[in-house]
Amino acid sequence: MDEGVEARVAVLGDTHLRGGAEGLPAAAVREIGLADVVLHAGDVVDLAALRALEAMVGTRPFHVVLGNNDRELVGRLPERIELELAGVRVAMVHDSGARAGREARMRRWFPTADVVVFGHSHEPWADEGAAGQLLFNPGSAVQRRRQPHRTMGVLELAGGRVADRRIVVVDPD
Repeated sequence: MDEGVEARVAVLGDTHLRGGAEGLPAAAVREIGLADVVLHAGDVVDLAALRALEAMVGTRPFHVVLGNNDRELVGRLPERIELELAGVRVAMVHDSGARAGREARMRRWFPTADVVVFGHSHEPWADEGAAGQLLFNPGSAVQRRRQPHRTMGVLELAGGRVADRRIVVVDPD
């Protein structure tokens, strides 16, 4: 971790794992290993995959929201989460809705959040719009769909702000 960084956050979404975490590329597993906190923006898919991810994360904080394909996890996972990490207010939801109007909608849903993490589209996105809120979609480390690469996100937090944000390519070797 870079000097001055208080928390390194690995951000996953849309992994669509079934029966375990074997489908995660080695680069994603490495990033998770380097993290102080792990976030998952939904679509883990089943309980065995959730348990495998929990085991991988170990005793570090791990926060997951319910995705539209997480039918087996209904009642186990919240639809939305709001928390504070290293002085940064972070909100997370799986589906942020249509791209049109997203910025205003996220500000309305999470008025005090500095960062809103979301998934669903499998499209990596890291943009701080006019509303002053970082909207962050890590893409998918497993199912790239129409994207050129499999991806995940990394946030570095320091001094109550996002010191660095990046989309990390985790294509299999």
